[in-house]
Amino acid sequence: MSIRAVVWDVDDTLFDYTTADREGMRSYLTTERLLGRFGTADEALARWREVTDEQWARFSAGGMTFEDQRRDRVRAFLERPELTDAEADAWFRRYIAHYEAAWSLFPDVLPVLDALAASHRHAVLSNSSIHVQDHKLRVLGVHDRFEVILCAAELGVSKPEAGAFLAACEALSLPPHQVAYVGDHPEIDGRGAADAGLLSVWIDRYGGGATVELPSGRHRIVSLAELPALLGSDTRFGAQSTFR
Repeated sequence: MSIRAVVWDVDDTLFDYTTADREGMRSYLTTERLLGRFGTADEALARWREVTDEQWARFSAGGMTFEDQRRDRVRAFLERPELTDAEADAWFRRYIAHYEAAWSLFPDVLPVLDALAASHRHAVLSNSSIHVQDHKLRVLGVHDRFEVILCAAELGVSKPEAGAFLAACEALSLPPHQVAYVGDHPEIDGRGAADAGLLSVWIDRYGGGATVELPSGRHRIVSLAELPALLGSDTRFGAQSTFR
């Protein structure tokens, strides 16, 4: 099998979303003097993620815009359903300023992109919007590394649906068996990519899936340093693979 392209998830794969989310929320709630109503920053973040999942599920089911799901996240989080669209947008913009201040790539990202630059094509497939991820990749300095950037909000289909992965393959003019997908979620990314016929690579950065038995065709790595060996790349980058 010859893999010619790598399609990447963004959040918690390339971009350290978890750290930025936590530190951004802590900074923002402290500035707004809202931390006390949630108990701790971790409790606030847990609630924010809960309402994010709820509203994203509504968005994925159809019938609401990406902007509306974001506004409803704010209303649910603050328990203020009366907020106007303008008020919810303003709250979100203030939060985003703190969140963006905490943005960073994982340390293994640039080395692996450099190592694979000559041997593989690169693209992005994200369950977000192009407005969000295009801006993020530019701020992080890696936007030009990807020839295609696709997002669920514009595609009209989201991971783990096969259509999302196949859209990325079509954009690259490659069959699924020549494309690898790298993402941090074992089901949304890992299962979805495998079911669509791509080489499925789950980046399990914190080692929580060490005992998970993966079906044939799905692989687990704990560092992107393992990826070139998995892809069969002729590079000197990275450690001996421990993927499963």
